[in-house]
Amino acid sequence: MAIHPIDYRYGSKEMRQIFEEEARLQRWLDVESALARANAAVGRISNLDAEEITDKASINYVKVDRVKEIEADIKHDLMAMVEALSEVCGKSGRGVHLGATSYDIIDTSNALQFKSALKIIKKDLFDIEGILLGLAKKHKSLVAIGRTHGQHATPITYGLKFAIWSREIRRHIKRLIESERRVLVGKMSGAVGTQAAFGVYGIKIQDLVMRDLGLKAAMVSSQVVQRDRYAELLMGLALISASCDKIGKEIRNLMRTEIAEVSEVFGKEQVGSSTMPQKRNPIDSEKVCGLSRVVKSNVFIGLENVSLEHERDLTNSSSERVVLPETFILLDEILKTLKNVLNNLVIHPKKIKENLELSKGLNMAEAVMVALSLSGMPRQEAHALIRKLSAEASLNKTNLLEILRHSKEVSNFLDKESLNEIVSPEDYIGTAVKQVEKVLMFAKNDRK
Repeated sequence: MAIHPIDYRYGSKEMRQIFEEEARLQRWLDVESALARANAAVGRISNLDAEEITDKASINYVKVDRVKEIEADIKHDLMAMVEALSEVCGKSGRGVHLGATSYDIIDTSNALQFKSALKIIKKDLFDIEGILLGLAKKHKSLVAIGRTHGQHATPITYGLKFAIWSREIRRHIKRLIESERRVLVGKMSGAVGTQAAFGVYGIKIQDLVMRDLGLKAAMVSSQVVQRDRYAELLMGLALISASCDKIGKEIRNLMRTEIAEVSEVFGKEQVGSSTMPQKRNPIDSEKVCGLSRVVKSNVFIGLENVSLEHERDLTNSSSERVVLPETFILLDEILKTLKNVLNNLVIHPKKIKENLELSKGLNMAEAVMVALSLSGMPRQEAHALIRKLSAEASLNKTNLLEILRHSKEVSNFLDKESLNEIVSPEDYIGTAVKQVEKVLMFAKNDRK
């Protein structure tokens, strides 16, 4: 019976398969076979033994149930795999695991696991970036009200909003790629890091194994790959989830009944509430935000695991069994959910226009202040004047333009025709369109 929601609710089949028991066992066996080939290459075991170990290092021969049966007796999962592999190899089993300690196998197989999982994460990030760039291009001139502190500010464009998000996603892609050289690392260092059980061949065997598996070898390590690497990985994944949380939260807020500028797609038979039939809730964006909390919280465990005692203790083992698959699988769910939300995002231009005009021109106060300053009124004097006139317009529920037209102080510097242009939101978006076009051009070249 499934217990954790990732078993039946979250994560793609592709991502979950990476962390299933059989997949983990196969990766252990892959490392063991690479080790056998390396031992044969330096003459520590025969080529025939290495060939037999390589042939039998498969879940077709070494079964999960048999490994569990052995583990029930010896209380050591990795050693149970070693014994099960040795069984099926017959006399060649004498060459299995020669010189290695458990975490030579586990940490190296972890790196293989990370490599496969990060490939999926990067693909989703590239997809999301592409969707955001498409939205930025499509809506680069769609003027909307900007908001700071939850209040109406000056105008912005939806294109700029999407372009900003796209660059954030691009930074995450670059961070992942840059971190892979520190994270996708294996080792064959033995019990305390001296490689003593490999004799004089330790460094060569380690290099041979990692080259065989397509990984980078740790320059030095103790009994484990140092956990600052894993902490960096978890922090990188959590940072991605934090950006998804940010985007999801913005979409949720823009979906509020009082704002209603965008909305998630809503299926014909979809139910928003068990009691309120009219509800159309932002459930996907809320899921993105909710799961992000779990992913971010796992960083604490990753940081705690950095400070193992002496050459290692076992406190990292149990926690990593939870946080490593959980973080990858939940982030996979977050990214695929966000991708769906953005790909089907509904934009409501009429409501955007309505909200832009909601404050009756007060959102253009800065534009008037700047125009007065450029026309000769001292900047601080212009600020004080427009602040006073804005308060008057707000109190009387009057359009700011009407108040400005009747102000002698304003008319001394700006005529009525100029005022009409100054308070036009569409004419006060600065370089927003050019910035979007710059992002689009840069992204196009960056992908080459």
